[in-house]
Amino acid sequence: QVQLVESGGGLVQAGGSLRLSCAASGRPFSSTNLGWFRRAPGKGREFVAGLEWNRAETDYADSVKGRFTISGVDGANRVHLQMNNLRPEDTAVYYCAGRSGSPLYIYWGQGTKVTVSS
Repeated sequence: QVQLVESGGGLVQAGGSLRLSCAASGRPFSSTNLGWFRRAPGKGREFVAGLEWNRAETDYADSVKGRFTISGVDGANRVHLQMNNLRPEDTAVYYCAGRSGSPLYIYWGQGTKVTVSS
């Protein structure tokens, strides 16, 4: 059974930083097949960061470019999201997601809450 477990969320002031981590188990995941999404209060889920399918390029939501960095180590079944210069609009539940054999993310963690105060 695949499990994705996020950690590292919390409360931070605007301009601060947080580092989210995701630990995957149940099957091997390369770092290219783990990504991050988020759901802000009252909004739908949106893509935050991940590697483009079949390309060695990292993709980020426009709203986080230059502030967030996704990283991972192949074989470690882990991926991290370094979030710098956080803004109140980054407040959301952040989800780790995994995919296998296609660009679609089909595995989801329970989420970790990030709250950025102004």
